[in-house]
Amino acid sequence: MAKEIGIDLGTANVLINQKDKGIVLNEPSVVAVETKSNRVVAVGSEAYRMVGRTPGDIRVIRPLKDGVIADFDITEQMLTYFINKLNLKGFMSRPTILICCPTNITSIEQKAIIDAAEKAGGKKVYLELEPKVAAVGAGLDIYEPSGNMVVDIGGGTSDIAVLSMGEVVTSRSLRLAGDAMDTEIANFVRQKHNLLIGERTAEKIKIDIGYVYKPDPEVSVEVRGRDMVSGLPREITISSVEVSEALHDSMLSIIAGAKEVLEKTPPELSADIVDRGVMLTGGGALLRGISQMFSDSLQIPVIVGDEPLLAVALGTGILLDHLDKGLKI
Repeated sequence: MAKEIGIDLGTANVLINQKDKGIVLNEPSVVAVETKSNRVVAVGSEAYRMVGRTPGDIRVIRPLKDGVIADFDITEQMLTYFINKLNLKGFMSRPTILICCPTNITSIEQKAIIDAAEKAGGKKVYLELEPKVAAVGAGLDIYEPSGNMVVDIGGGTSDIAVLSMGEVVTSRSLRLAGDAMDTEIANFVRQKHNLLIGERTAEKIKIDIGYVYKPDPEVSVEVRGRDMVSGLPREITISSVEVSEALHDSMLSIIAGAKEVLEKTPPELSADIVDRGVMLTGGGALLRGISQMFSDSLQIPVIVGDEPLLAVALGTGILLDHLDKGLKI
């Protein structure tokens, strides 16, 4: 029997949901490559451990940028590795794949994702919009004739959409999300403390003390990096107030995007959203104070999904069940 899998092909992580088994893979979207031979040395978690720590002859590549494929060959090799790891391809059967993409993706970028999935071993490949899948995964009933709004803050993109009757009514995709926030934290530490830190350290600061609203001044973390003046290793203390300051502009941009989507939404659907609120999904939904910041800015209720990091992957599993029912995908 042919297998069916849903793939959340994220800029930061790849999650795979196998029909009837649930989420069977969750690994970073990172590939380590030998520079001379272009040979893949490691993929996923193993490659992520090498970020910022490799010798000159090994490059660590993130083949996806801003939710789309930046390096086609490496993406294909990464997907092939993950699909082979699941041992899905039988002698006669290749898996049917449902894969997600941002809302503002071009037809060329769509084709690149489909081609990569087919070359990685997919028999039939279906594409679906990320906020729609995230909404389904977060438990929203998007097939009713009423408005649902979702803000999915991932690694490469923040996708904002209003959905009704199973379709996206208005949407906006911002190439501003978790990765950009890590860069902003690293830049802030460099400018304010004259300390150079790597992307993994910046991400760890965001996860450990990532407040975006009403930070707790008592919460802080020790950070190690390289002093820009002496060139020697040094340790400093960063507070959640500083992290909030570093992330402030990003958050305002995402909220402005949400306001823009609301302004373009038909009034009947806007009325539904006032009742139901806005659903936050993706890793960014885990930032402390984010729902309150959105709620205070938009003047409507905002809730964080139960498992925001898994929402898209869970949504692919639910939508796979509808493929055989002839539901429009």
